[in-house]
Amino acid sequence: MSLVESPLNVSNAALDHIIPAGDGWMHEIKKGQTFRIVDLEGNQAVDTLFFDATDPADRFSAQDTIREQNCVYLSAGTPLLSLSGNTLLTITADTCGRHDTLGGACAAESNMVRYALDKRHMHNCRDTFMLQIAGYGEAFTKREVGHNINFFMNVPVTPEGGLTFEDGVSAPGKYVEMRAERDVVCLISNCPQLNNPCNAYHPTPVRVLIWDAE
Repeated sequence: MSLVESPLNVSNAALDHIIPAGDGWMHEIKKGQTFRIVDLEGNQAVDTLFFDATDPADRFSAQDTIREQNCVYLSAGTPLLSLSGNTLLTITADTCGRHDTLGGACAAESNMVRYALDKRHMHNCRDTFMLQIAGYGEAFTKREVGHNINFFMNVPVTPEGGLTFEDGVSAPGKYVEMRAERDVVCLISNCPQLNNPCNAYHPTPVRVLIWDAE
């Protein structure tokens, strides 16, 4: 765990946007810009994917990122690698200290398998991803939506190699900040999950900000 605060001033941000609880967001971040996600009320899971803006098929790779840093959790200093091994962004500041790479996004099918048959109809992150890419452009299809990051989410690995979904380790106002190393597209589902304690069974809004390169 590496906690690093940012020197950036919110009043200087080029973009300042609130993503409502359970909603999605998709936006391009230019090379050199800095991108921040703020957990406004604490313990909100923010399912996030990054793509090379010029080649959406070259998306964030959890496997390559984990292998290169020899750790399953993300924090300050972590480069976020693509499938081809390119660094998409680098985490430059982090006041939470742990972000999940293994839990994946909730979906209609996973809600049904993990919880109950009658949970299948519930809104989920996979549906939010699909809605966002449907309105973004022809370059993005469901084939590009792979394994995602869960910012602020606590998914410990058990001694037996399993995963558990536990109470979050974040708190109101905690944030994670990244510098884009190339033009990237960010896709977010601000998780609507009501069936596990990752967000205390209460989805809340998050804030995203972008600063231009100096």
